[in-house]
Amino acid sequence: MKPFPIPVRMLGPGSQPAEEDALQVLQMDREVGTFAMPPIPASADDAHMAAARDLLAGFHDRLRGWGEGDGPELDMTHVASGPLRMANQMLGEGEVSIRIRGPREAHIQETLFAGLWRVQEHDESGRVVRDRLMACPIPALVTQAARQAAAPLLPSVTVPPGAMNSPALLHEIAQQMAARRNGAAPHVVNLTLLPLTPEDHDVLDQTMAPGPVAIMSRGFGSCRVSSTSARDVWRVQYFNSMQTLILNTLEVVEVPEVALAAAEDLADSRERLGELVDWMTEACES
Repeated sequence: MKPFPIPVRMLGPGSQPAEEDALQVLQMDREVGTFAMPPIPASADDAHMAAARDLLAGFHDRLRGWGEGDGPELDMTHVASGPLRMANQMLGEGEVSIRIRGPREAHIQETLFAGLWRVQEHDESGRVVRDRLMACPIPALVTQAARQAAAPLLPSVTVPPGAMNSPALLHEIAQQMAARRNGAAPHVVNLTLLPLTPEDHDVLDQTMAPGPVAIMSRGFGSCRVSSTSARDVWRVQYFNSMQTLILNTLEVVEVPEVALAAAEDLADSRERLGELVDWMTEACES
């Protein structure tokens, strides 16, 4: 009898042929920022420190009875440059930055204390004409500018050959705009999941052109929010740390939630601002 050959099948790592197409894994962020009290500069001027402390202490006193919604604001337009510079350094810069374009531009920066915003308005020459510290989920100037530059109805547009899903999307958005009531839950259209042709994107760009408000939120990756020429319609795009677009949406809402400071954050910031004032007091007395 001839021997019957039994092939040996090896198992385990390295025993299998390499796959031609490796699994592509989307790079995700590995670091999340945490709050840290701003450092007091070693060479701080004592008089400037004391004046900045008094400004922030007075503002903190006004926050004590504040609950939700728009809170107090502090006009810093005419504060002397030394104390103003010190106050800015103590407040620091948080995760959300906002720019409003127009005849009177505004630059808005969230401080290290979520829900406390530095709001600077500029004239046509770029000179600061109004400078405030505000406590609120987001400054009202943002929604005002977005709405004033937007139309209540979508413009008519000729749908070109090759457009597939944009006509249905426009109908959906128009219905949501007509039915919109202040305070209602946002209506989100996830463009990432939809098969859209270049012609579809052109139609959306024509009917919902960029508006005057641009918001950047940095945290776990980044999020770019921009108003459009359609009232209460916003483009919201999420990017990972490699600046790869991972989520692309349209939101029908007064302001997308990603740009708002939560009530819990506001309460926490009130407490931390008090700690900062105490810390500055100790620095003034040492």
